[in-house]
Amino acid sequence: MHPHFRLLALSLFCALIPVVYAQGETLQLKLDRTFMNLPKSSEDTPAYVAAKQVEGQTKGKIVARGEVELRKRGQTVFADNVVYDQTSSDLIAQGNVRLEMQDIKMQGPHVKLNLDTNIGDITTPAFQFPAMNGRGRAENLHMAGKQQYSAKNVEFTTCSIEDEDWLVKAGSLDIDNVRQEGLARNARVEFMGVPILYVPKMSFALSEQRKSGFLSPVYGNTRKSGNEISMPYYWNIAPNRDATITPRVMTKRGLQINNEFRYMGSAYGGEAHLDILPNDAMTDTTRYRTALKHFQNFGNGLVASANLNHVSDNNYFRDLTNTVSTTSMVNLVREGMLGYSGGWWNTAVRMQSYQTLQDPGAPIIKPYQRLPQVTLGARRQLGNADFGMIGEFTSFSHSSLVSGQRLVMYPSISYPLSNSPSYFLTPKVGVHFTQYSLGSNYSGEGSTSPTRILPIVSLDSGLVLERDWKLGGKDYLQTLEPRVYFLHVPYKNQDMLPNFDTAQADFNFAQMFTESRFFGHDRVGDATSMTYALTSRLLSAKDGAERLRIALGQRFSFRTPQVNLIAPETATTNTSDILFAVMGQVTPALSLNGAYQYNPNEWRDERINLGLRYRPEAGKVLNLGYRFTRNSLRQMDISTQWPLWKKWYAMGRWNYSLQDSRLLEMIAGLEYNEDCWAVRVVAQRFVTATNDYATGIFAQLELNGLARLGSDPLNVLRQGIIGFQKLNEPPKYNPEQGLR
Repeated sequence: MHPHFRLLALSLFCALIPVVYAQGETLQLKLDRTFMNLPKSSEDTPAYVAAKQVEGQTKGKIVARGEVELRKRGQTVFADNVVYDQTSSDLIAQGNVRLEMQDIKMQGPHVKLNLDTNIGDITTPAFQFPAMNGRGRAENLHMAGKQQYSAKNVEFTTCSIEDEDWLVKAGSLDIDNVRQEGLARNARVEFMGVPILYVPKMSFALSEQRKSGFLSPVYGNTRKSGNEISMPYYWNIAPNRDATITPRVMTKRGLQINNEFRYMGSAYGGEAHLDILPNDAMTDTTRYRTALKHFQNFGNGLVASANLNHVSDNNYFRDLTNTVSTTSMVNLVREGMLGYSGGWWNTAVRMQSYQTLQDPGAPIIKPYQRLPQVTLGARRQLGNADFGMIGEFTSFSHSSLVSGQRLVMYPSISYPLSNSPSYFLTPKVGVHFTQYSLGSNYSGEGSTSPTRILPIVSLDSGLVLERDWKLGGKDYLQTLEPRVYFLHVPYKNQDMLPNFDTAQADFNFAQMFTESRFFGHDRVGDATSMTYALTSRLLSAKDGAERLRIALGQRFSFRTPQVNLIAPETATTNTSDILFAVMGQVTPALSLNGAYQYNPNEWRDERINLGLRYRPEAGKVLNLGYRFTRNSLRQMDISTQWPLWKKWYAMGRWNYSLQDSRLLEMIAGLEYNEDCWAVRVVAQRFVTATNDYATGIFAQLELNGLARLGSDPLNVLRQGIIGFQKLNEPPKYNPEQGLR
């Protein structure tokens, strides 16, 4: 009788103790589990064996039977019977053989393997690649080294054994884990038993590592371009450089070639685009787009950047793209910048111009060119005071408007009288100096070199009060934060000054505690005002996360402001609109973001922004939005991703202008998710110009871990539906689990 025992570190001890066992004799050893948990090593190590019965034979051979487990150098073999030669490291395993390595797991009836060279064969194996979350089977698998495998008559999938909805069948498959790539020959893809793709040779990456080759084709249909197909080719030039070349065939227009080049270094990076459509069949012109973004760090605080964009015509994006973000582009920037940061001060030189894409139904004025713009910023602590400086010189150029130069210098000093976590009081004094030199095309009655000097005085103060609050059985910290801001800027008539780049700022919580009512330096708003605001926050006592914030604010002017770019409808009143805002996580699933602006002088609403999001779990989200601005905007926005039944999901967005009685954007789609594949059908329609729409249909079949076939709607869904989540992401590999 032979009781259960384990033989540990046979090769090590056999090398040190000259004991020879006769054939058929059995050696019983004391149970010891410590060696089984030793870390893996790339160095030569002994083999450790556990089995119900182990026999030591002549010439260094070991025969193990019954629940055999053999480990050596990161390799583990499970089998019913194992014959192991300690001298040559040859191993023969039979019966329910399971072989586990770092990057592959295999099982089959018979394995012949050398544990030192990792050269061997396994017959009719089932195998798994954990990094790909995929599995397969083959007629034979040959291990040609520690990182290389080849198999004959292979079937591969990421589906479970019960639902093999798709399979890749190949005459041969070569796996190279050093280069992290695989190569299949005479391969075809079957979906639901029907062949949908055949390729004589197909290479693929075994991980997220980049690899040159053709990507999945993209099919689509748009109203303006007809049926289309794109075949992207990805070129992995170097670890820090790559390119994507995409031929795009459109039935109504012809062949377009899109080219993208990306690069990155230790001190630089960027990307370049060149898209060209020769002889557009609908316009009989050659249409193209060029773009370059580059950033350079020269070291020692010196940096540079470039952002250059150009298209062949005004309708390029409206005709040839299918996303809202690109079709709505109006001004394409062309900009170069050289900057320096000296610690407490910085400066930059910028050259900037634009290509303006005009919509015939809503023409706009082209922005000024800045040739050049030189900026200077500084902030330094002098004793207990903070000194700041804003400086700018800009040469503005325009083909039809007044050109000229503008110099701005704004030194300021602030002195915190008290600054603690519970309260603050900070006075600030500054002088805003502006001088113009207007060009020969100035036809006004004033001076061609006007100057403006205005002192600016402010006092900012606030308190932070706290209390513990128990709400709904949970502990919270509630704050009460009153804030008062006084501002004085004397009035000066600025009607004769040009307006190169200045616009009236919206009245909101971010603006009400600033010194200017404008964006830009061409106008400095007069003010003798006091701004009041009260904010209350609800913080989780457990982790400090903000759950809810409520704010209320208003500005009172001691005298009516007179400097305005937009004539106020209530110019005779000194009381501003009342602002109210609420935002936070009302429940774990429901969040709220709302802002309300009320005019107490006219007793009417001026602006409403309301957003609700309900997201109880992954794959369930409902967004409701309403936006209102008096005399200019009134919109409803509803978007969702929601399960219908079983594995069906609906996606949609409805963005409608109540002001114009017009649909702005519509998305409607269905998605079906299975264990290892998903299918999506999405329709999109959105405004591209004043009197024009773009319509697109997206249909995609995704075989998890292999390819996406068809036109990809994921970017459309992510941009259009806030909180949208792709549901068929592969699960994380758990090394404790075996083959599926």
